[in-house]
Amino acid sequence: MRALALFSGGLDSMLAIKTVADMGIEVIALYIKIGFGGTKDISDILASRANIAGAKFEIIDVRDEYVEKILFNPVYGYGKNFNPCIDCHGYMFRIAKELLPKYDASFIITGEVLGQRPMSQRSDALRLVSKLANDIDEKLILRPMSAKLMEATTPEIKGWVDRDKLLDISGRGRDGQLALAKEFGWEDFESPSGGCLLTDPYYSQKMREHIANDKFDMEDIEILKFGRHFRLPDGAKLIIGRDKEDNDSLESLQTSKFTSFKLPMIGSYSLISKNSTTKDKELGAKIALTYAKNDKNSIYDITVDDEVVKVTSFPSKNEPREYFAIKD
Repeated sequence: MRALALFSGGLDSMLAIKTVADMGIEVIALYIKIGFGGTKDISDILASRANIAGAKFEIIDVRDEYVEKILFNPVYGYGKNFNPCIDCHGYMFRIAKELLPKYDASFIITGEVLGQRPMSQRSDALRLVSKLANDIDEKLILRPMSAKLMEATTPEIKGWVDRDKLLDISGRGRDGQLALAKEFGWEDFESPSGGCLLTDPYYSQKMREHIANDKFDMEDIEILKFGRHFRLPDGAKLIIGRDKEDNDSLESLQTSKFTSFKLPMIGSYSLISKNSTTKDKELGAKIALTYAKNDKNSIYDITVDDEVVKVTSFPSKNEPREYFAIKD
């Protein structure tokens, strides 16, 4: 018997896997990659946590399809920010269900806890998720963490899993999960504050500002994760790294929409929209210069997209704030 697990790398999904794996069921943990999981590659960490819980690990990259079909047209709308949680969960389950034959698996498990998340883990929301996943009749989605509080699923009814060994955890508290983690001797698991960038208010604001002014492409998922973002008068986007991690991340991006420019002194890595007007190039260079270690009385030659602009910095970092893409 084999099951597929939707795996986030968090404690709940680790516990769900262990609960089922301890019944002698082989579990393959699937990380459905939609592109908004964070600013760092944690593939190795996820693989390690899946292994600790007793599962094999695979990444299923669905970024293109997710942006095309889910992100901008969710059936059940958004949460507090730019998060289409119900549609997103239903989509992930549908992907997993379609993969059951490929892995010769019989059912799907998830670490969802009844009542833990107000939008996507209510009883009515879970039913909507099942509807989106085309699982209303087959009932192949098992939630081991809360199964005893829910209607029995096909894996339980057919005896593939022992319902008596499933759990009855609910609500937003973490005491039950933390007690189990301690019992198993686990120390490496994600804090409950981790999660999707689409639930992050600042990232969501950057998303909304971007789609109000530009066409959204796949590369924008990564670009929006890093740096200070400015919107210049003629429409160009300017991005300036805030620290070394930002600078390194921006420099590593492959982008067809932006061109980079470097300053003739120590300063942040900067990107500006390709084919910006000369006016925006001059202003972009002036803003970038303001965040660098410069002589405020000197004029600098800065090359932006093969055009040399002569600029001085603003007297202070307060002046460029009016061009922030996201206002304070």
